[in-house]
Amino acid sequence: MSELVTTGTPQALSSQTVVLDTNIVLDLWLYQDPATPALLQALQQKTVCWLSTQVMRDELERVLAYEHIAKRLAVGGLSAEHVLNKFDAHAQLMPVAPKAQFICKDADDQKFIDLAAQHHAVLVSKDKAVLTMRNRMARLGVQVVKQIGSP
Repeated sequence: MSELVTTGTPQALSSQTVVLDTNIVLDLWLYQDPATPALLQALQQKTVCWLSTQVMRDELERVLAYEHIAKRLAVGGLSAEHVLNKFDAHAQLMPVAPKAQFICKDADDQKFIDLAAQHHAVLVSKDKAVLTMRNRMARLGVQVVKQIGSP
């Protein structure tokens, strides 16, 4: 397992700060979801600053080992290491955020809520439990979207 350097503040970029949930990361580099090209381009051009944590990276590594995901990787000629390398190249690791004011019904998603709330970042997720929190998160200065460039 790779350990990335954790910094306390997001890079000073004239960019949008985002938090991506694990399924969005899989959409980017495993499924190549048609909804992700704008996000992928923004990451490559560094017009977005993607914040993450070591806990989020660990979750991705665990998910990549699931049997159905491993099969999909093999079909695509990819490896878990490839996806993790993409994560490492694009994500800026931050310390784990304190608990946000609002609690997600899905405890596994709380870490994304917390990080987005702490940094007033755009949270990109297709997760129903996260999407139902849009109005509450907006009160914290967090926009919750299914994809970059969409509400």
